[in-house]
Amino acid sequence: MRQVVLDTETTGIDPKQGHRIIEIGCVEMIGRKLTNRHFHVYINPDREVEEEAFQVHGISNEFLADKPRFHEVAQEFFDFIKGAELIIHNAPFDIGFMDHEFARIGGYPKTAEVCSVFDSLVYARKKHPGQKNNLDVLCRRYGIDNSHRELHGALLDSEILADVYLLMTGGQTSLGLSNGSDSDSKEDGSEEVIRRLSADRPRLKVIRPNEQELKMHEERLDLIDKKSGQSLWRKPEQPLN
Repeated sequence: MRQVVLDTETTGIDPKQGHRIIEIGCVEMIGRKLTNRHFHVYINPDREVEEEAFQVHGISNEFLADKPRFHEVAQEFFDFIKGAELIIHNAPFDIGFMDHEFARIGGYPKTAEVCSVFDSLVYARKKHPGQKNNLDVLCRRYGIDNSHRELHGALLDSEILADVYLLMTGGQTSLGLSNGSDSDSKEDGSEEVIRRLSADRPRLKVIRPNEQELKMHEERLDLIDKKSGQSLWRKPEQPLN
């Protein structure tokens, strides 16, 4: 299955009030693996960015002044998403803006006519009822480092959402327990042979950290402590039941 993780940034919250898309970020996955293909563009909306929106994404009117209009990038964007399952956090927001932009220039179908849509926010609410499920909270819940995310950005957020989606919908499925046979089933139903290592193989060489590396490790834990309260690596060990 081809999937596209997608996010947009906009001038405001409602396209019916004339607000426009100013950034689109997409990353492609095939078979639940990132392909390193992406689509990313900034767009001149021909209107002012509201101050509240600017505080969220930090994209200024001056920055957007020399960027292309949506009609100049529409076909490339449409070709990238066509036929894929779109993974979007709070999909009605982004799909609403996308359909509004395509309708403005005409000649394009609604997104739902050419793509299926997986709303990761709806899924997260079902999986974690009664809890906050925004992207920052999900990153903390699933142990994803988003410390470089000071402001929202469409491409960065789509990359982070791809990690969240994979963990939230199955985690590291390739590390699942075997049923005792010498093969295990992949998600597509095919069999994957488990390669057994010889018991008398040479012992693995253990490379221990030097003083500089230990210092850098402690500095990284200090940073994690500052941002999250306390890192897992510094929590006292819990007695086994």
